[in-house]
Amino acid sequence: MNFGKVNVTIEGGFDNIELPKMIKVHQKFNDEKIADVETHISNELAEKMVLANLQGKRIAITAGSRGIKDIDKITKKVLDELKDAGAEPFIVPAMGSHGGATAEGQKHFLENYNITEESMNVPIISSMDTVKVGMLDEGIPVYCDKNAYNSDGIVLINKVKPHADFKGDYESGLVKMMVIGLGKHAGATSLHKQGFDTFHYLLPRAAEQFLKGAPVIFGLAIVENAYDDIMRIEAIHPEHILDREKDLLKLAKENIARINVNDIDVLIVDEIGKNISGEGMDPNVTGRPGSMLKEGFDAPDIKKIVVLDVTKQSHGNGAGIGMSDISTTKCVSKIDLGTMYTNSITATILDPAKLPVLMNNDKEAIVIALKTCNRVDPKNAKIIRIKNTLELDEVEVSVAYLEHVKNTEGFTLASEPYPFEFNENGNLFE
Repeated sequence: MNFGKVNVTIEGGFDNIELPKMIKVHQKFNDEKIADVETHISNELAEKMVLANLQGKRIAITAGSRGIKDIDKITKKVLDELKDAGAEPFIVPAMGSHGGATAEGQKHFLENYNITEESMNVPIISSMDTVKVGMLDEGIPVYCDKNAYNSDGIVLINKVKPHADFKGDYESGLVKMMVIGLGKHAGATSLHKQGFDTFHYLLPRAAEQFLKGAPVIFGLAIVENAYDDIMRIEAIHPEHILDREKDLLKLAKENIARINVNDIDVLIVDEIGKNISGEGMDPNVTGRPGSMLKEGFDAPDIKKIVVLDVTKQSHGNGAGIGMSDISTTKCVSKIDLGTMYTNSITATILDPAKLPVLMNNDKEAIVIALKTCNRVDPKNAKIIRIKNTLELDEVEVSVAYLEHVKNTEGFTLASEPYPFEFNENGNLFE
């Protein structure tokens, strides 16, 4: 998608704005983590006795689109344990409509996480074909990937985390992996058509139907801390998934990364992406869900958001760009509209796929953000710059936050004040 050069002329030009100096700071979060993930998985599977009676059985292992720390090592370890138990495992992409809602696109997406047939040493069987495994009272069908359904057992692997569009006892986790991830495009469409405001009661009921109709043998639930390190991995028998996931979601919410300030004039986000959040940038950090269901999203008040790039791992899916106010032609030129629109149309929320105001470069985007913040003196503006909404341990803040940083527990100054630095094209140095 090529927008060419956007020649924007504004009264007073772009250069009469004095940008404040910035400071690097560290945010301190709970750093509890599992030191040896692979050993932990071996012990967990042995203690929970989930690998019994698998000799010669074909077992489907899910692999999703969310970025999870060491997901290739986790997946490989589970596969090896299954093989040691005599099973014949294979991988099934479980990501709803992601990857352009195509079998090849979903298989290709897994390469982002080093999950390939070569690295895992098992087949990856990718298909959009599904089987109906249940029906809700409202007439809503529940689907399962056909290859997973026809296997001798399904192992669910997913991260339990707060969702980007709604709040409930079950958000992102094993429940959603079943009914939307393994439901493929058909399952994702079936449920998303009901609206995110129904998910808090539809997801657990759909999961009950899935567990009755599909051969799930266990789930492996993962919880990360605010540093993106793994703090909890649990093997869960299918009959306990609904009970246990509620508790793990509470743990995940207690340990989510946040920006620990109350208000922000301009938030600069270096990159968004599907590997970062379902909405490109996590509304649990920005307070801007595409569903507009803002209740339960505890985030600072932000006047303007500037997005500068889309991750390579997103393969052109720039969903979330529409929740920003300003971006650049460089950023949106990396977006594949078909991929982004497929995802947003399936989710039935279009705002994340809309394009914001576009500027020629990073400097212009930041300046326009400041110029459109009412009653804000640019040189004293409260600006925060982050790499993305996952990595919030080191952030940049403008000098207006200096006293807050000095007097707030959990912050550590990491530099002296320094000016914004742009190259000859007006873009920030990486």
